[in-house]
Amino acid sequence: MSRFFFNPLAPRPRLDTAPIKRWARAALALSDDVPVSVSQVACREAGCPDIETVIGVMKPGFNFTSFRIPMPVAEVTEADVRRAITPPPAPASA
Repeated sequence: MSRFFFNPLAPRPRLDTAPIKRWARAALALSDDVPVSVSQVACREAGCPDIETVIGVMKPGFNFTSFRIPMPVAEVTEADVRRAITPPPAPASA
């Protein structure tokens, strides 16, 4: 219930997103000139986590791609980033 009562203008602590950006760059084999953004966003829709981490990648000539991790930035590990970025295996053909 307290998540509905907050001051949107209150200063927020700065999140350390550098490790997440570094892990995403490594997992996607990106060069330093490809912009990578990491944001922590609140979701108020039913069925989604209260807070999630969104990794955005803007490759030249490609559409913006985003990867979502259902936890706050402070809790994200390298394994979480790799899991979010790695596509699920294709189903075996019968």
